[in-house]
Amino acid sequence: MNHLVGIIFIAISAIAFGALPIFARFAYADGMDALTIIFLRFSLASVVMLTLLYRRGEKLPRGSVLLKLIGMGALGYVGQSFAYLTALKYATAGLVALLFYLYPMLVALLAAIFLKDTISRIKGLALILALLGTALTVGPVHGQMQGVLFAFIAALTYSTYIIVGSKVMQQASVLQSSAVIFISAGISAGTLAMINGPKFPATSMGWGAMIALAIVATIIAVLAFLDGLRRIGPTNAAMLSTLEPVVTVFLAYWCLQETLTPTSLLGGGLILIAVLVLTHGELRRPKRI
Repeated sequence: MNHLVGIIFIAISAIAFGALPIFARFAYADGMDALTIIFLRFSLASVVMLTLLYRRGEKLPRGSVLLKLIGMGALGYVGQSFAYLTALKYATAGLVALLFYLYPMLVALLAAIFLKDTISRIKGLALILALLGTALTVGPVHGQMQGVLFAFIAALTYSTYIIVGSKVMQQASVLQSSAVIFISAGISAGTLAMINGPKFPATSMGWGAMIALAIVATIIAVLAFLDGLRRIGPTNAAMLSTLEPVVTVFLAYWCLQETLTPTSLLGGGLILIAVLVLTHGELRRPKRI
């Protein structure tokens, strides 16, 4: 049951994260830039998380756990977001997404090296299906070497974030972890935004997009991911998260009238099969006594 709950949480997280590009599109249309979006996203989420912590009587973690969480927010999230958005300047969204979603493979390798996590046949099959599905879902790919480099940096940064998070989540609650990650990410992005010159929302549409980003694509997405990560481990969490591009493609078709091709549908189908294969394998695992 614990594994099933973890799988459900990661699926919820993937759906919420998958909506992020849609909300961001409306924020960009209102004249905002990437750093200001990241800053407001995490700042608004921080206010909500601190309120929840206060109401529950929980305190922020201390010592090495606090430092690791600060690093996850200030370096992990902000670094990954900056590298990803920079990659989009030099390459197509399809190529950037394809390279970024190599992170499940990177997580599997890092987990095997540093966490002694084994890659079973079922995990290997699910990983291959997920990567093939992602390649078909994201569409045409071309771009400059700078785009390739920054996209890979984004994937590696996020992979490291997941590996570190899988250990830290054993030492702090989901609320505590999320609060520190959001605060540190907000401060880091805010500093960069102020140096660059912030571009705040000009209309109610922009603020509405930011509130949706903070609640859906940040609070719900991160809380669900961290809780699922704690329950099913980094490799499984990363592979199940490949649902994100499927959600994004379908939401873009539904909300933004973007084209939905047969190739994208095939890719989405392969990813869903990968999720079912992995879920079936996880639920058949013998329970630890």
